[in-house]
This record gives sequence, C-alpha cells and structure tokens, in this order.
Amino acid sequence: MATDTLAQDGLKINWVEMPTYNTIMSLAAGVGLLLIVALGRQVLQRQEIVAEGWAMAFVVLGAILAATGLHMTLTWPLASGGFAFDNIIFGEPALAFGVLLLAAGFVLWRRAPLFAARTGDVAGRTGEVAGRTGEVAARTGDVAGRAGDVEGREPMAADERLRYTQRLLAPISVFVFALGLACFAIAAAGWTYTLFAAPPEEPISGEFADYPLIEATFISGLYVLVGIGAVLFPFALRRLRRPLLLIAGWAWGLAGLAFLLFGALNYFTHIGLIVNTQ
Repeated sequence: MATDTLAQDGLKINWVEMPTYNTIMSLAAGVGLLLIVALGRQVLQRQEIVAEGWAMAFVVLGAILAATGLHMTLTWPLASGGFAFDNIIFGEPALAFGVLLLAAGFVLWRRAPLFAARTGDVAGRTGEVAGRTGEVAARTGDVAGRAGDVEGREPMAADERLRYTQRLLAPISVFVFALGLACFAIAAAGWTYTLFAAPPEEPISGEFADYPLIEATFISGLYVLVGIGAVLFPFALRRLRRPLLLIAGWAWGLAGLAFLLFGALNYFTHIGLIVNTQ
C-alpha cells in the first residue's frame, strides 16, 4: 500500500498519546477575530445589531477555544511527540481568547436591548406621526417637534451604545494588551528557534521541511498581526482615533482570515500526516 511505503522508514507518531486538535482551534480563532472586527465596525458606524446572533456566535466559538485551550494548557498532549512548546503557543492563547469570547457573548445576550439599533421603533413612530394628517393641520408645531425628537432618538441610542462599549471594555483591555505582548514573545520564539516547521511526511507543508524558516515566518507573522491589534486595542478604544482603529482592524482581520484558511487547509495536511506516520 502506498501509505505504508511512505511511512516505512520515516517518522512514526503514536497518535493515541498525542491528540492534535489545533485544526478546529485555528478555524475558531480565525472566525472569532473576523467577527470581532465586523462587530466593532457595526458599532462604530452605528449600524443595526442583532445582539442575540452575535452572542450565539461568540459563545459557540468561545466554548470550542476555551475547552480545547484548557485541555491543552493543563495536560500538554503534544509533549509526548516532542512538541511541548506547542502546548504553550497554541493552548494558552486559545484558552484566553475563548474565555474572552464567552464573556463577550454573555454581555451581548445580557444587554441585548441596549445593543439593538431600535430602528424598528423609530420607523414605526415616525410613520405614526406622519400618518396623523388630520392632526397635522391643527397641531403643526407639535407634530414637527415630535418628529424631530423621534428622528434624533436613533443616533442618540447609537451614541449611548458606543459610550457604554468603551466603558465596558476598558478594564479587560489591559488583559488584551498583555496578550498582545505575549503574542510578540511567541513570534520571537518562533523565529529564534525556527519552530512550526512541518515534517516531510505532512502533505503540502512538508514540501518546505528543508526550509524551516518559511513556516516559522508565516506562523510568527500571524502572531505579530494579532499582537499589533491587541496592543493597540486599549488606546484605540479610549480615543477612537481612526488610524489606530484601522491598523488594529486590518491586523486582526488579516490574521483572522489567515488562521481560518490555514486551519481549513490543515484538515487535509494533518489527516495526511496521520496516515503517513501511524
């Protein structure tokens, strides 16, 4: 059999002792980063938000990352295969990000009325005022005043939501900043010790096994992007400066897309690695 020939003299891994699930971790982390950028954009642009939908997404992704990250952090399943450092690199950030997403999901669900745009209420009341044509003739001044009041309620609600978000996230932004520093440290370790290189037995990624700096640069670069967004987060949150928001958003957005695509690709490459090394 072809796979037997491939693994005959090559790397052998006891997968029973080394469960590997950074595939789903990468996928969930990528989607989580993209959703944070998308939600932040909607809040800043005062768009309509269905808070329950966002809460559900964050809780699902947070549960996956918190569970897998906690298991990897406490049990070090990758140590038996000689990849003990991966338990720190992947497990601890996944645990932290997962808990943050769970907390965000809870707050969105708990404060859903505040995060809702209330456009339906505003539109309904505006139509009600406009439809009272009989009263308009007699009470022109009153109707005009009430119409103006209704039109002003939506931006006022959106501004209140933005101010609340700033106050809400201010304390946890210190932890996000600290995680950004940790991401920089992980990236530095990846470059210094040329980590993340795939073995030759792994499809696609294994083609670069003789050039370990390539994959080390790729993965470390993703951690740098996440770190940039995290370090800038408290300052962007406090001042809402457009340059800071754009840099943080683009950094997290690019990293999220890369983690998503890389995680999806790893479903093929990791399955191939298991077949070739069992």
